[in-house]
Amino acid sequence: METRRLGRTGHESSVAVLGAAAFWPATPEDAEAPFTAALAAGVNHLDIAPSYGNAELAIGPHVPAVRDRLFIGCKTMRANPDGVRAQLEESLHRLGCDAFDLYQLHAVTSLDELDRRAQAAEAVLQARDEGLCRFVGITGHDLGAPAAHAEGLRRYDFDTVMFPVNPRMWAEPQYRADAEALLAAAAERDVGVMAIKAGAARPWAEGADRWATTWYEPHDDATALARGIEFALSVDGVHAFCTPGDVALLPRALDAAARCTPMASAERE
Repeated sequence: METRRLGRTGHESSVAVLGAAAFWPATPEDAEAPFTAALAAGVNHLDIAPSYGNAELAIGPHVPAVRDRLFIGCKTMRANPDGVRAQLEESLHRLGCDAFDLYQLHAVTSLDELDRRAQAAEAVLQARDEGLCRFVGITGHDLGAPAAHAEGLRRYDFDTVMFPVNPRMWAEPQYRADAEALLAAAAERDVGVMAIKAGAARPWAEGADRWATTWYEPHDDATALARGIEFALSVDGVHAFCTPGDVALLPRALDAAARCTPMASAERE
């Protein structure tokens, strides 16, 4: 699998980051085979959070044996700095780590939320200073994420950003303008960029039969899923994408990442 330098972290990240949201309902026994398969496919980067159900408990027992092969990014949604610190320490314990490679302010999607989490941001930066993580970042899922993250880069010394990149969202003029401005700011500061929702087709319809464990309705066709991944990885400045939050889709996403060829600008349009 292709690797790309994740900005100033210097990590040569696999273009597919293992999205541990897929292990939300899992046990350690359930998680072992897909986790091992992802590493065998060339994945060297794990994205995990305490808000992902059972993920930390399911993945944790498998991490120590491969810790030297994994760049581990964890997250917090808390606002209180003491709560941030307590959650960080609990996540480290669950995953058997002395420190994370990356710790992120999670789910920041507006300037109001960025303001509300100001003390949390300082706690995350303090954790980096103390060596509990090597790098710090910011993540968000919604339409307001790129603008909020760009402001976050102006206020704080973040090393990475993580936000949605897919064709449907790129077709929204304001979202695309905000996202491209964020990508330019990230490039200027040598900030690592990770995409989420590369495999998204649309939001779940009200009352829909949710056949996947993702928060959005993903593409169920392998070709369409692969095109979404190719699109994300072909956007200039994107270094990696997080695999969908569904274990059944993981093999397709890993295969698409391994086979990915860049889209020309006209094809992306």
